[in-house]
Amino acid sequence: MRLSTALAATAAGAIAMSGAARAADEQGQPTSNAFTLGQIIVTAPQGDDIGPGSSTLSSDAIYTFNRATLDDAANLIPGVNTANTGGSRNERMIYIRGFNRFQAPLSIDGIRVFLPADNRLDYGRFLTPDMAEIQVAKGYVSVLDGPDGMGGAINLVTRKPTREIEAEVRGTLNLDRDADYAGYNVFGLLGTRHEKWYAQGSYTRNFQDHWDLAGGFTPTGTENGGARDLSRARDWRVNGKIGFTPNDTDEYSLSYTRQEGSKLAPLSVNPQDSNRYWTWPYWNIDSLYFLSTTALGDRATLKTRIYRNSFDNLLSAFDNAAENTQTLGRAFNSYYADVAYGGSAELAVELTDADRLSIAAHYRRDRHSEWQQGFPSGTTEPHQISIEESYSVAAENVLDLSPQLTLTAGISYDWKNLVRAEDYTNNAYVHYPLANQSALNGQGKLEWRPAEGTELHASISDRVRFPTLFERFSSRFGGAVSNASLKPERAVNYEIGGSRMFGVVRAEGAVFYSHLTDVIVSFPLIYQGEAVTQSRNLGHGNYYGAELSLNAQLAPGFSLGGNYTYTHRDLHDPTNDAFRPTDVPTHKAFVYADWAPVTQLHVVPSVDIASNRWTVDSLNTASRYFRTGSYASVGLRIDYSLPNGIDIGIGARNLFDDNYQLVDGFPEAGRSFFASVRARY
Repeated sequence: MRLSTALAATAAGAIAMSGAARAADEQGQPTSNAFTLGQIIVTAPQGDDIGPGSSTLSSDAIYTFNRATLDDAANLIPGVNTANTGGSRNERMIYIRGFNRFQAPLSIDGIRVFLPADNRLDYGRFLTPDMAEIQVAKGYVSVLDGPDGMGGAINLVTRKPTREIEAEVRGTLNLDRDADYAGYNVFGLLGTRHEKWYAQGSYTRNFQDHWDLAGGFTPTGTENGGARDLSRARDWRVNGKIGFTPNDTDEYSLSYTRQEGSKLAPLSVNPQDSNRYWTWPYWNIDSLYFLSTTALGDRATLKTRIYRNSFDNLLSAFDNAAENTQTLGRAFNSYYADVAYGGSAELAVELTDADRLSIAAHYRRDRHSEWQQGFPSGTTEPHQISIEESYSVAAENVLDLSPQLTLTAGISYDWKNLVRAEDYTNNAYVHYPLANQSALNGQGKLEWRPAEGTELHASISDRVRFPTLFERFSSRFGGAVSNASLKPERAVNYEIGGSRMFGVVRAEGAVFYSHLTDVIVSFPLIYQGEAVTQSRNLGHGNYYGAELSLNAQLAPGFSLGGNYTYTHRDLHDPTNDAFRPTDVPTHKAFVYADWAPVTQLHVVPSVDIASNRWTVDSLNTASRYFRTGSYASVGLRIDYSLPNGIDIGIGARNLFDDNYQLVDGFPEAGRSFFASVRARY
């Protein structure tokens, strides 16, 4: 189904629900520490307890369940699951209802984090302690938020001060399976808020010395068990902002975020695998951005975003597992240096008391630079430059058909202009064809609120995502040929869902269905006498499933909650009859309890559960897809509150030392422990 069908369905049902409104106390001061200028549109606000919401995850939940990285934290949300690429990159990934990191953009405060070469984001590099909330849009991503929201979107919302003096420090000591030192996490924040302005700075750092394999792991020729070889990683992030609030409606903020990381990559535990010895000495991102909202009279509001982003990355390949020599032909240093400039403007006008029209425009210019030092010669290539400009114009109309019924329809047109694309091979530059791309998107949602505490909705969203430079032009170390005319992938997402209070129980649920076309696959062919592949839009399929979340305050001092997701994916690659879509479990659940036998003491047991999932053997043999990765990981946290805003806690992850893997050859961490302290003023 393409856009015409989607827009026809929009006449019967369309979108509502803009981002969470700003809460305020009796004096008009905000009570939420979420940086509201940096929020995007999601389908449901965060609840008041520590339980994961259907679309958001609060800072309290992140802290309580000790989820220091984005992949680990997002795994708590229904419809979202964590995966691992395995292989020499060994990156952490997130899937949203089956859609991967290319099909669901990532943003910080609404500013997209995008790597134009290949967009291979490693979600394990993004830290969470300084976040007010994590927002996840699933299936329906508002066209006002910009391009590429084919199947979902993730937005990290930073914190903002709510009081005249606000401070917080945290420290967590991580211990391995034998209670030996395994690393630490620290976080500090200082902020101030006044009638006309606010300012804040924060810093968080995560150091992973190692993690331990489960006790049930059987040693192999490449991994002897215990501390996982090459599992060390370092990451830190700093965020600062200063804002001006001249009145109750307007806000202007200048923010800066920088994160730096470095990591090793564990090898496959399968002795027959051919390992590559890759490390990342640095993996750095920064962003300087200005956000604003301005009331234009009583019926119009203008929101703007202006930003400069950069990404710097070094991938080093070594001769051996010790990773201390670069003398062979397979050794190299590969450098990326990216810079992006961009901005957006959104104008919302209340045409009547019941009708609101919003129009938005987005622009971004990405400049990607790469070069490589080869061995044994040590010669460094000249820089190869690619430049691409992205545009999007969108309109969304929200119409209150009655006090209980809201209809919203949205449409956007996205296009990309490829200004420059080059490579360097055989001591000469290669200049690729400059093919541009464009696409039309449409969506809508109908929301009905028949009674207090009850909401029902039905939605449809027809969106695309554009291919990366890697998919269009990369030679994959000589194993592929370019395809400048590669088209965008497309998905039509349907959802019916709702929420309701049943006494002390809040229930949220949804059923969803997605139809995918023009999915990019690797097509085998013979080129100049060599067997190679080429990216082509030949894949197609359907994803469908259901989500259910329950949270209940069963008694004073005792609450219980959890969520469950069922996901089924039929994705067809006509070049490979054996192909199966990997990395997403059919069944996934998270359950927790929060028991406070006395006011100062909280005991929080929890369990992450996932059924097995498709993976491919680590030798990448086309006929050898199999299922792996079923697990139940039990967690426990105990916190005690001391006077003067100090909390101390201890806990454990994977308490019963479950031995499991998400991808062939790369087992996950076994039992671990932690101890933490937090002080807030």
